[in-house]
Amino acid sequence: MSRNLHRAFFAVLIAVTVILSTISVCLAQDSRIAYQLLNKLDGNVTYELNVVVPQSLLQYYDDKRTDLRTSNFPDFVTPYALKPIADCLWQIYTTDEDFTNGVLMLVHQMTYVETAPAKYPVETMVEGEGDCDLFSFIAASILEAGGIDVVLLYYETLSHMNIGVHLSDPPRNARDSVYFMTSNDVKYYIAECTGGNWKEGWRVGECPEDCKQASSEIYTLEEAELIAPGQVSASFTALEPSTIYLEISSLVFLQNGAITLRGQISPDIVNGNVTIYAKFNISPWRVIGTTLTKSDGSFEYRWMADTAGLCAMQASWSGNDQYTGAMSSTRNTIVVPFFITALAGVVILVVVVSAIAVVVSRQTRRPIQDNGNPTVTISYQ
Repeated sequence: MSRNLHRAFFAVLIAVTVILSTISVCLAQDSRIAYQLLNKLDGNVTYELNVVVPQSLLQYYDDKRTDLRTSNFPDFVTPYALKPIADCLWQIYTTDEDFTNGVLMLVHQMTYVETAPAKYPVETMVEGEGDCDLFSFIAASILEAGGIDVVLLYYETLSHMNIGVHLSDPPRNARDSVYFMTSNDVKYYIAECTGGNWKEGWRVGECPEDCKQASSEIYTLEEAELIAPGQVSASFTALEPSTIYLEISSLVFLQNGAITLRGQISPDIVNGNVTIYAKFNISPWRVIGTTLTKSDGSFEYRWMADTAGLCAMQASWSGNDQYTGAMSSTRNTIVVPFFITALAGVVILVVVVSAIAVVVSRQTRRPIQDNGNPTVTISYQ
């Protein structure tokens, strides 16, 4: 009786936990941020860039920061998550210098507040404030996502950070002498990410006075995050919200067996590009495939589970000119190693063979029934 009560208690506890987590997810709201951008440094055309950060993506980075075991600066650069912003900037800028100055306009609109510990770009963007390293992480992420070679520059004696940007030509719009750092014979032009005047702030090639004579350590971005289970949405128009749902055909799969994933984007999005992510055990997230939605917004994807263990899966789409992108809830499944299945098969086979052997043995040893004939006893002397 006691054991049954314990089981019932834990079942109720699990149910309550699931309900509360569902409620918290439902109540959580995506974050919307708007930035002003000029078509050129002295231009008179202003664009409003609308960025939406899914709550699930923000939670992902909050959890990742909590679990982070290192404090290496490039770990906080997240080009994949901010790529939709880079794609939008390339719609209005045609040169790498203009693109870089556009990125500087964006980060110059954030309020400078000394912050510790370090945070990921989407966290800083949602809060709207940070300091030199946090702004540098955002700028480097967008530039890297836009295909521009960028490095982090850390001035230890000044406790300051900005970035260096490699351009196809020397900056033409700098209002002072052009400053740069050299690494492996590559020139990286200074780009200062702090400053509150987004229209008249620092331009690429310009350098703060105290940094001109200070030495800096260059951090390349080979260790920047390659993938994340989702992206921000970005558009020059106001975006309507959307949601995405994901389900898995079973909770347990055999390694190298097919997993079927189905889902739905709401409202119905035709030919929406859905990205499927998977994460095994404690490994990083990785993209396992993409698929397009049907006319009713539904999608289906079949994947061969090539790794054994606990598998977490998510689906996302980055939105379009009308709707924000969205990330699904995480779905978990267990992929059973093939050798365990083979071993179980062998065990079952042994049990079956043993059972058959026992049955046959019993039949061969069955006593002769009395049929009424006299019993003959043979004795020896």
